[in-house]
Amino acid sequence: MELGNISQPSYGPGLEAPGSNTPGLVAMAHGFLRLVQPNSLPIEMIDFGQSQIEFNQEDIKELLLYELGFLVCAAIGVLFIIFVPLVGCCFCCCRC
Repeated sequence: MELGNISQPSYGPGLEAPGSNTPGLVAMAHGFLRLVQPNSLPIEMIDFGQSQIEFNQEDIKELLLYELGFLVCAAIGVLFIIFVPLVGCCFCCCRC
């Protein structure tokens, strides 16, 4: 593994899919991530120098907009975790 010049790093044009034996799965994963989180990270909100972080309403809205895709996926996942066993139990116990 070659590290390159650590003191003067050179950055590429953007995210590239790594070389892999399964390019279809890599493309599918990158497509899902672009679909779930199309917004860029609001870097101006991150301040590592402050020990006390205070958010106003606009900051909270911007963070929720950034995480909206993941929140929707988590909500759908919770619904599936609850409803799939419930529907399966109804089919098993209440065969009509």
